Amino acid sequence: MRAIAVVGYKKSGKTTLALELAQALRKQGLSVTLVKHSHHGFDEKAETDTARFRESADMVMGFSPGGSFVSWPGERSLAELIPLATTDFLVLEGGKTLGLMPRIIIADDEATAKDLDPDLALAAYGDHALDELMATRDVAGLARIVSKAGFLLPGLDCGGCGRENCRGLAVDIVAGEASVADCKALNNSLRITVGGQPLPANPFVERILRSGILAMLSELKGFAPGPVDIHIE
Repeated sequence: MRAIAVVGYKKSGKTTLALELAQALRKQGLSVTLVKHSHHGFDEKAETDTARFRESADMVMGFSPGGSFVSWPGERSLAELIPLATTDFLVLEGGKTLGLMPRIIIADDEATAKDLDPDLALAAYGDHALDELMATRDVAGLARIVSKAGFLLPGLDCGGCGRENCRGLAVDIVAGEASVADCKALNNSLRITVGGQPLPANPFVERILRSGILAMLSELKGFAPGPVDIHIE
């Protein structure tokens, strides 16, 4: 799955941009999951942001201390919600501290932009360039950029890629100095999917599972070295 975050401070226009970006991606033929992050819970009355999200996407999820979408009580992390998404693309409104995906930032000045982690930004939404970051109000253009450059890392912070955490790899991907293929949790010799969704495993867990499975299979009559496929309903 590919992903983009829309980050900015309160009343900056994050919701409107996330909605318009989701709609523009759908016009490209992509199915979209919209995720809204809130520190204050969710108001589900008509004409609220949450109601507008439901009208503008193929799937909507949200997480907050006061409750979460998908009928879960209490807060759930984004990592717990993502496996439920069955779409091509995920648009996250909010999530300033998450370093799992690139972002579009909304800021009126350089100081604000620096607080929004511009090293993860593909572009800024606005009228004036921020430092070396391109700024535009062309949502269709932004959709074309993120449809090609969007990505989502697993957030395991395992260090298998040689960086301290997933944010370090994400920054290098945005800078063009790495790719998602460098994520060892997503690209190793053991690939697991649950319900059609990839289940990432850090290199240590991958080695344990791989060695254990091969050791058990080696005790079965007819076993021979080679690629192994196991399917569990």
